[in-house]
Amino acid sequence: MSSCGPSIELRPATPEDRFRIRRWLTDPEQQVRWGNAASAEAEINLAAASESALCRIVMCGGESVGYAHAFDYSLLGDGQSADLPPGTWYLNLLLTAEQRARGLEPIALPLITGEVFATTLAVACAGLVSIRSETVARTYERAGFRWKQVLHDRMLGPSWLMVMERPG
Repeated sequence: MSSCGPSIELRPATPEDRFRIRRWLTDPEQQVRWGNAASAEAEINLAAASESALCRIVMCGGESVGYAHAFDYSLLGDGQSADLPPGTWYLNLLLTAEQRARGLEPIALPLITGEVFATTLAVACAGLVSIRSETVARTYERAGFRWKQVLHDRMLGPSWLMVMERPG
């Protein structure tokens, strides 16, 4: 488990963070989670260009160790599931290899979903997880997400659509 303890937090991402995020995307494991670096940067730019998106840096003990974003799922355009209700937000999480190994994902994922539900009118949060990443899918499950269906994502290939409805 992470040694960050209660000091794990999210802060708004700034333009100065782009170089750090780009460096994190060079981790080969990120291709399984985000697709190739160019498509990952395109998704990050899409989030950054949206006035309503939440773009956050994951902080652990005062150190930047990851990136997370959430935005209205409809921004992903065609080719994504039409079975999601309007008001569903898409989220994605990027952590350094060291922080993934230390178990930070199960702590960071609820932070971004919690912020979405606390600050927006989102009816649900959804994430795409490559079928090659069963451990990531299990992390989403532990955070309260449920498997909805398998989609063919242009960047990730076959992927589980994981959904968490707004808590009652």
